[in-house]
Amino acid sequence: MTTILSADWVLPVSGPPIRDGAVAIEDGRIAAVGTRDELGPGIEYPDAAILPGFVNAHSHLEYAVYAGFGDGLPFAPWILIHMERKARIAPEEMEAIARLGAAECLASGITTVGDCSYSGASATACGELGLRAVVYLEVFGTTTEQLETRFPANRERVSGSLGELVQLGVSPHAPYTVSPELYEACFELGLPLATHFSESPDEDTWMRLGEGPWKPLAANLPPPPGKSGIRLLAEHGLLRPGMLAAHCVTVDEEEIALLAEHGVVVVHCPRSNAILGCGIAPLADLQSAGLILGLGTDSPASTPSFDMFEELRMALSLARARERRPDALSATQALELATLGSARALGLADEIGSLEPGKRADLVVVSLEGSPFLPWEDPAAAVVLGGSPQRVAATLVGGEIRYERGAFDWHELRQRGVEARDRLLGLAPSRSR
Repeated sequence: MTTILSADWVLPVSGPPIRDGAVAIEDGRIAAVGTRDELGPGIEYPDAAILPGFVNAHSHLEYAVYAGFGDGLPFAPWILIHMERKARIAPEEMEAIARLGAAECLASGITTVGDCSYSGASATACGELGLRAVVYLEVFGTTTEQLETRFPANRERVSGSLGELVQLGVSPHAPYTVSPELYEACFELGLPLATHFSESPDEDTWMRLGEGPWKPLAANLPPPPGKSGIRLLAEHGLLRPGMLAAHCVTVDEEEIALLAEHGVVVVHCPRSNAILGCGIAPLADLQSAGLILGLGTDSPASTPSFDMFEELRMALSLARARERRPDALSATQALELATLGSARALGLADEIGSLEPGKRADLVVVSLEGSPFLPWEDPAAAVVLGGSPQRVAATLVGGEIRYERGAFDWHELRQRGVEARDRLLGLAPSRSR
């Protein structure tokens, strides 16, 4: 059976926009992309654009209700509050929060996430709600103990959720919390690998000088090596092709060259970096070096939402502000960053990220009805500058409707999330884990 969706514009991303466009879907894949006249009648979305589903290449679904926690604190104390509160909730509450996070992603037009997961709850959530995902189980420490204990337990817990829709990865957290030996052990698992690089000045101060807000936790961290995490891992042969690195805010020219030389991919998280006061990643320099780049919302604890439209606007605004040029990042380039670029970052570009025959039918319909962007001048600019979750008419994953405006309210998921937030804030008794 063939389903045809049509709208004022179709934005394939891999090609130019199509006025009065349409997309034909068969067996969960895109069968054809063209004009309404070419593909024939179907489901019509007036005053709307059809585009690839957003690919959120760096998220933390398990923190969907953490918005505003520790707002205004420096990076290291902010993380410490985050850790303290996370210890108050039980695994079932982590799963409830992750389900809400998956739902909010779908409502924002996100069809795929690259999610770093402390407990593995994200895998269960994505499998249940139909959100495509690479779930990277997090690892911390100076020895391989976690890979011998907590990681296998989490892997077994999520095994029933893995398959075509949800893939497993591993995430050694960052060079200031994970030793080179543990990074090596993570690579030996043969799984997709994601990490965090050069996110904050606090991290650099600790790694280079052994000083700053991380010093009181020195007993639980690898010894500071006197150099940045990127240089440290490069010296140990631990920068490798396809390795996904979130942030890369405080990188210098030499470190960018190292990332490019070794085929590391970078995920830009502009809202998180700005709200936490970490800085603005040098997007233009990363692009000039030829790095594969994606876009991610990071954790709602910092962002504070899975709203990819806000992420797109922040990426565009900060790139232009940093370079002092209005052409530093166009709306079309930003849209590619959040779709095909992020798909490349996750190693999924053959399957998702653009509207092309043969790819998975992962797409979003964005309505601009009643907005100041009608009539259309530039459909990419209209979507990037005028879109919002409230304007998402439908989100499809594998050709299946996973969100439709007015038809999905997820009331129970939201209530469970509120209850978990009460516990995180100490407004309800803690549950043992």
